[in-house]
Amino acid sequence: MAHDAEVAVGAPVAARHAPEPGAVVLAGSAGGVRAVRDVLQFLPPQFPAPIVIALHRPARPTRDDLSLVLHRRTSLRVQTLGEPVSLEAGCVHVLPPRTTLVTDEHGSLRLEPTQDWRTADPTMTALARHYGPRCIAVVLSGRLDDGAVGARAVKRARGRVVVQDPADAEAAGMPASVLATGSVDLVVPLRRVAHTIVALTMAPGGADLLRVPRAPWAS
Repeated sequence: MAHDAEVAVGAPVAARHAPEPGAVVLAGSAGGVRAVRDVLQFLPPQFPAPIVIALHRPARPTRDDLSLVLHRRTSLRVQTLGEPVSLEAGCVHVLPPRTTLVTDEHGSLRLEPTQDWRTADPTMTALARHYGPRCIAVVLSGRLDDGAVGARAVKRARGRVVVQDPADAEAAGMPASVLATGSVDLVVPLRRVAHTIVALTMAPGGADLLRVPRAPWAS
């Protein structure tokens, strides 16, 4: 009985020393909206970290409805990100079209308009600088190579990089380019991305069971 009591008392103590979740960025392009919807619908309502959505989208003269579209697929709160930038735990923050996150000279996050199609690279880099090892970057379906530079920044900050399996993506360019950097911790099909994010943020150590070994050429 004494042994059982020690186990029962010790478990909460270990949980209290779990690392505090930082932030999760979901990046994508072609096929990315569907992929993000599929990920968000499987995240629990008590998800402990802020989520930033960085998708390649054209600026529209009328109201942008992506936040509304995502709200219909998740129990989490969804809002379009504005100034001043304040990322809240358990909230999905959607970057406006043609906008990225950057850090200022004090390390604070702010929005910056861009005419470039790259939104993942600067956003992932800014979150890596701001959150360090507590940054988790997830690269989903998309064309071209946006995210490859950001993935390296996340790994330099000792964060985690997850990519959707290129064979499973509607457009393989972005996940394949990130995978080629050698900076990826986990490669998973879309149906398992949400579970992987939960393991990384809510079950410390659990995601190590899914870790992809680093290729010798990437060392």
